[in-house]
Amino acid sequence: MDEVLELADVVADSELEGLFVWLLRLVGLLAILGGLGLWLLTDISLLVPLALIVGGIALLVVPGLLLKFAELFG
Repeated sequence: MDEVLELADVVADSELEGLFVWLLRLVGLLAILGGLGLWLLTDISLLVPLALIVGGIALLVVPGLLLKFAELFG
């Protein structure tokens, strides 16, 4: 966990934290759309699309929170 916070602190110190957060949000949105597409358009079990949707939601929320946490306590 310390390595993740250190990486978040390095990104927060650079001028690219906004770009980094939006890039991860874009990847999260694509994961959600991919999970929904797999669920609706294929005959695959619900486990894989659900994992993509949950992972996409995490990628939408966690990077911004992690950078705010690093700014407050770092």
